[in-house]
Amino acid sequence: MSDTIFIRGVSIHAHHGALDHEADVGQRFVIDLELTADIAAASHSDRLADTVSYANVVATATAAFKDANYKLVERAAGAVADAVLAAFPKVSVIKVTVHNPHAPIAAIFDDVGVTLTRTRK
Repeated sequence: MSDTIFIRGVSIHAHHGALDHEADVGQRFVIDLELTADIAAASHSDRLADTVSYANVVATATAAFKDANYKLVERAAGAVADAVLAAFPKVSVIKVTVHNPHAPIAAIFDDVGVTLTRTRK
């Protein structure tokens, strides 16, 4: 199976960070999701029940990301992966990228963040 659903550029304001002002004020993060799922049935049936709802994935990911104030984006990304795998049994692999465009780095940079991949056990 090599079917992939992708969702890119979900902007979320959350209160993650190791510094006090990051946790207090919060900042904008951007999340990309890539899901491996068997959606062959949907490619023939044209039925939502045979695939994974993008809207429901975004709602689940957003809730998991904002559910707690994490010090590390690695932990926030892990929470998203865990929640999506728990909620969507058709998803066998999830790749979560969290971009932190306002990271407190004393440099000019284009992008910084983490990508993690989790597989259903």
